[in-house]
Amino acid sequence: MTPPSAPNAHDPARARKFRQAAFVYLHVAILYEAAAYAMWRAGLLPAGRGPGWLWLILGALVAGAIVLGLLRWQNVTFARVIWVIHGMRLPSLIGSAFISTAESGLTRGFYITAIVVVVINLWMLARAAWDL
Repeated sequence: MTPPSAPNAHDPARARKFRQAAFVYLHVAILYEAAAYAMWRAGLLPAGRGPGWLWLILGALVAGAIVLGLLRWQNVTFARVIWVIHGMRLPSLIGSAFISTAESGLTRGFYITAIVVVVINLWMLARAAWDL
Protein backbone atom coordinates (compact mmCIF):
# COMPACT_ATOMS: atom_id res chain seq x y z
CA MET A 1 0.00 0.00 0.00
CA THR A 2 1.28 3.47 -0.89
CA PRO A 3 1.82 5.85 2.04
CA PRO A 4 -0.72 8.70 2.22
CA SER A 5 1.94 11.37 1.65
CA ALA A 6 2.71 10.27 -1.92
CA PRO A 7 0.45 9.36 -4.82
CA ASN A 8 0.89 6.02 -6.49
CA ALA A 9 3.57 6.63 -9.11
CA HIS A 10 1.93 4.06 -11.36
CA ASP A 11 -1.48 5.71 -11.23
CA PRO A 12 -1.80 7.93 -14.30
CA ALA A 13 -5.22 9.19 -13.18
CA ARG A 14 -3.75 10.58 -9.93
CA ALA A 15 -0.82 12.16 -11.77
CA ARG A 16 -3.31 13.76 -14.18
CA LYS A 17 -5.17 15.30 -11.22
CA PHE A 18 -1.96 16.88 -9.98
CA ARG A 19 -1.18 18.25 -13.45
CA GLN A 20 -4.70 19.67 -13.72
CA ALA A 21 -4.43 21.23 -10.25
CA ALA A 22 -1.07 22.76 -11.19
CA PHE A 23 -2.39 24.30 -14.40
CA VAL A 24 -5.55 25.60 -12.76
CA TYR A 25 -3.39 27.16 -10.05
CA LEU A 26 -1.20 28.68 -12.78
CA HIS A 27 -4.24 30.28 -14.40
CA VAL A 28 -5.49 31.57 -11.03
CA ALA A 29 -2.05 33.04 -10.40
CA ILE A 30 -2.04 34.75 -13.80
CA LEU A 31 -5.47 36.19 -13.05
CA TYR A 32 -4.34 37.43 -9.63
CA GLU A 33 -1.18 38.94 -11.09
CA ALA A 34 -3.16 40.72 -13.81
CA ALA A 35 -5.66 42.04 -11.25
CA ALA A 36 -2.86 43.21 -8.94
CA TYR A 37 -1.15 44.94 -11.87
CA ALA A 38 -4.37 46.68 -12.91
CA MET A 39 -5.04 47.73 -9.31
CA TRP A 40 -1.46 48.99 -8.95
CA ARG A 41 -1.75 51.05 -12.15
CA ALA A 42 -5.07 52.49 -10.94
CA GLY A 43 -3.59 53.39 -7.55
CA LEU A 44 -5.80 50.97 -5.63
CA LEU A 45 -3.06 49.03 -3.81
CA PRO A 46 -2.33 50.13 -0.23
CA ALA A 47 0.73 52.39 -0.33
CA GLY A 48 1.86 51.42 3.17
CA ARG A 49 2.63 47.83 2.20
CA GLY A 50 5.50 48.53 -0.14
CA PRO A 51 5.87 49.08 -3.86
CA GLY A 52 3.47 47.29 -6.17
CA TRP A 53 6.20 45.95 -8.42
CA LEU A 54 7.75 44.12 -5.46
CA TRP A 55 4.45 42.38 -4.66
CA LEU A 56 4.01 41.43 -8.31
CA ILE A 57 7.46 39.81 -8.36
CA LEU A 58 6.95 38.03 -5.03
CA GLY A 59 3.52 36.80 -6.12
CA ALA A 60 4.93 35.41 -9.36
CA LEU A 61 7.75 33.63 -7.51
CA VAL A 62 5.41 32.06 -4.95
CA ALA A 63 2.90 31.02 -7.61
CA GLY A 64 5.67 29.56 -9.78
CA ALA A 65 7.00 27.54 -6.85
CA ILE A 66 3.53 26.18 -6.09
CA VAL A 67 2.87 25.24 -9.71
CA LEU A 68 6.24 23.49 -10.00
CA GLY A 69 5.69 21.78 -6.66
CA LEU A 70 2.34 20.42 -7.78
CA LEU A 71 3.72 19.32 -11.15
CA ARG A 72 6.97 17.73 -10.06
CA TRP A 73 6.56 16.76 -6.42
CA GLN A 74 2.94 15.57 -6.51
CA ASN A 75 2.80 15.36 -2.73
CA VAL A 76 -0.66 15.16 -1.17
CA THR A 77 0.44 16.97 2.01
CA PHE A 78 1.75 19.87 -0.08
CA ALA A 79 -1.51 20.02 -2.05
CA ARG A 80 -3.54 19.96 1.17
CA VAL A 81 -1.51 22.78 2.72
CA ILE A 82 -1.97 24.89 -0.43
CA TRP A 83 -5.70 24.05 -0.33
CA VAL A 84 -5.97 25.34 3.27
CA ILE A 85 -3.96 28.49 2.61
CA HIS A 86 -5.87 29.24 -0.58
CA GLY A 87 -9.16 28.64 1.23
CA MET A 88 -8.25 31.32 3.76
CA ARG A 89 -8.88 33.89 1.02
CA LEU A 90 -12.61 33.19 1.08
CA PRO A 91 -13.65 35.05 4.27
CA SER A 92 -12.17 38.34 3.07
CA LEU A 93 -13.65 37.92 -0.40
CA ILE A 94 -17.08 37.04 0.99
CA GLY A 95 -16.94 39.99 3.36
CA SER A 96 -16.12 42.40 0.53
CA ALA A 97 -18.67 40.86 -1.86
CA PHE A 98 -21.68 40.52 0.42
CA ILE A 99 -21.16 42.16 3.83
CA SER A 100 -18.98 45.25 3.51
CA THR A 101 -20.64 48.63 3.12
CA ALA A 102 -17.36 50.52 2.69
CA GLU A 103 -16.37 51.82 -0.71
CA SER A 104 -13.10 50.22 -1.82
CA GLY A 105 -12.90 51.36 -5.43
CA LEU A 106 -13.67 47.83 -6.62
CA THR A 107 -17.07 46.48 -7.55
CA ARG A 108 -18.78 43.62 -5.75
CA GLY A 109 -18.62 41.74 -9.04
CA PHE A 110 -14.83 41.75 -8.75
CA TYR A 111 -15.04 39.95 -5.40
CA ILE A 112 -17.78 37.56 -6.54
CA THR A 113 -15.67 36.57 -9.56
CA ALA A 114 -12.70 36.02 -7.25
CA ILE A 115 -14.84 33.75 -5.05
CA VAL A 116 -15.77 31.63 -8.08
CA VAL A 117 -12.14 31.40 -9.18
CA VAL A 118 -10.94 30.45 -5.68
CA VAL A 119 -13.62 27.76 -5.31
CA ILE A 120 -12.73 26.23 -8.69
CA ASN A 121 -9.08 26.19 -7.66
CA LEU A 122 -9.95 24.60 -4.30
CA TRP A 123 -11.93 21.93 -6.14
CA MET A 124 -8.99 21.04 -8.39
CA LEU A 125 -6.54 21.02 -5.48
CA ALA A 126 -8.91 18.78 -3.50
CA ARG A 127 -9.14 16.30 -6.40
CA ALA A 128 -5.36 15.90 -6.32
CA ALA A 129 -4.92 16.05 -2.55
CA TRP A 130 -7.67 13.61 -1.61
CA ASP A 131 -7.89 11.63 -4.87
CA LEU A 132 -11.51 12.62 -5.46
